[in-house]
Amino acid sequence: MSEENITNVHENASDYNDNQIQVLEGLEAVRKRPGMYIGSTSQRGLHHLVWEIVDNSIDEALAGFCTEIEITIEADNSITVQDNGRGMPTGINEKVGRPTIEVIFTVLHAGGKFGGGGYKVSGGLHGVGASVVNALSTELEVYVHRDGQKYYQRFERGNVVTDLENQGKTDYRGTIVHFKADPEIFTETVEFDYEVLRTRVRELAFLNRGLMISIEDKRAEHQVKKEYHYEGGIKSYVDHLNQSKEVIHDEPIYIEGERDGIMVEVAIQYNSGFSSSIISFANNIHTYEGGTHESGFKTALTRVINDYARRNKLFKDNDENLSGEDVREGLTAIISVKHPDPQFEGQTKTKLGNSETRSITDKLFSEALSKFMLENPDVSKKIVEKGVMASRARLAAKRAREVARKKNWA
Repeated sequence: MSEENITNVHENASDYNDNQIQVLEGLEAVRKRPGMYIGSTSQRGLHHLVWEIVDNSIDEALAGFCTEIEITIEADNSITVQDNGRGMPTGINEKVGRPTIEVIFTVLHAGGKFGGGGYKVSGGLHGVGASVVNALSTELEVYVHRDGQKYYQRFERGNVVTDLENQGKTDYRGTIVHFKADPEIFTETVEFDYEVLRTRVRELAFLNRGLMISIEDKRAEHQVKKEYHYEGGIKSYVDHLNQSKEVIHDEPIYIEGERDGIMVEVAIQYNSGFSSSIISFANNIHTYEGGTHESGFKTALTRVINDYARRNKLFKDNDENLSGEDVREGLTAIISVKHPDPQFEGQTKTKLGNSETRSITDKLFSEALSKFMLENPDVSKKIVEKGVMASRARLAAKRAREVARKKNWA
């Protein structure tokens, strides 16, 4: 290295000093790097703001305190989320000496989801939801109806504009959050897509049996409202997915159970088609990449169907066991687990990683499916026959490929 280059390196090194280490206070970090918290500042990230607020209402529903959630796209393209839960705590938080509502909306990782007894099961895991939405909104207002009193506080771009104020008596109970996304952050668009929101709202209604959840669009060119409420839960979800298909048994098979605080729900139904549709969720989060709950389900399904077929002599003695691919042909399945401490692989939360969930899902599902098949021999026989036909087609295709390969080699 030349003397000139050495000099340049030393000069550059001297530029890196104590004063260059930035400390971002409060919610500055969120505004500086929003993608770290919501994935992106595209339309997908924009819609993520809605789900961060809705997650808090869903947590109230999971805890048994909320039965209705209303989501509104206002005429000015802002969002209002209202629930009839307990209402956010309104007292002073001892640790910081400020109202708890203010802490929830201005401090990262503040919430009832970190083992303090607030929520046993939660979808919004990191406690960053409300504060991140606040940081990325030009304005955010929160109304809390709790213990017969109505409270109000306003923020702008994450900063406190008004102190928490008691606005008098109320007969209502719950929390209302109204926010407007910041165009300085969401430079691509601040227009919410009603269909994107509606699809997820319906999904949440399926996943939370008995919850009434609505989506309304008040913008002039849209003006529409939909309400979703499914007493059948994920069983209704399977019905919905199979509504245009020819099913081989009338009622979806529904199974639920709990072990070690982990709740497992599975609904399955076979149709005459050849493809399978398996959709899994953990704490209402769609696990696109599957995970331990899905693998536990698949293992149990294959084992139970093969065991039933062997015991009831539905196979010939020299028949091979059905493969996982065979028993899943024509299957529509929804798997939903609620875990007190879920571990997701990656920031996108698309794959569940808890090892214990595999064995618990396997055990709960296999026990219940074995009992169902024993009690419903007609349906069970149809399921086995469907798998046997898939197996024969698979083996025939394999033999055809082998014959073709030998011809090519000859």
